[in-house]
Amino acid sequence: MVFAIQWFTVRQGNPVMSNLFALHTYQSPLFKPWQFISYMFLHDTSSIWHLAFNMLALWVFGATLEDMWGPRRFALFYLACGLGAAFCHMLVLYFENNIMINEFNILQSANGDMNQYYYFMKHYGVTESPGESLAIRLNTPTIGASGAVFGCLAAFGYLFPNRYLMVYFFIPLKVKWLVLIYIGSELLATARASAGDNVAHIAHLGGALVGFLLVYYWNKTNRRTFY
Repeated sequence: MVFAIQWFTVRQGNPVMSNLFALHTYQSPLFKPWQFISYMFLHDTSSIWHLAFNMLALWVFGATLEDMWGPRRFALFYLACGLGAAFCHMLVLYFENNIMINEFNILQSANGDMNQYYYFMKHYGVTESPGESLAIRLNTPTIGASGAVFGCLAAFGYLFPNRYLMVYFFIPLKVKWLVLIYIGSELLATARASAGDNVAHIAHLGGALVGFLLVYYWNKTNRRTFY
């Protein structure tokens, strides 16, 4: 239902869903506190695959966790992972944006110094004016349940490390190796992130970290029991 409303408003050229409910950096005028929760329920409307892959992963990993913990505890866990992902992402954005804001302020005080202007444009790989590129950066939204889903993946890997999953429906792989592959790929992508990368890798890692810490704490008196 949320995706349908989001899709309809985007097709109408109305950014209200993104402006109000997607997660924006604290430095953006579009930031609202409730976005720490609401961003998890929005997805990329240009393709169904963002939503489809998240929901498939949530079903694969989340259904077992919900059966084991019950709906209330699983809902708490899921929201906590999403919040952890958002806070980690916001923390990184804050420092990255502060650097850009400071360099923009230096450019503004450079009194038309073209060297400073070209440095700014080349450094951030932008084609818009410095003011427009800064506004775009600050108002770029973050959406999706991937951070919370990564939390479910980490918890599932901790509790059921030796269970097999059929990757691409025909490759058997133990869950512990699947988790390590996903976490490793996110770490690599974070290290190699460029200006054109619009995936919130830090949010994925933050959700996984919160998920692991929560399930480790809940299971610490029984941490040698694996299924």
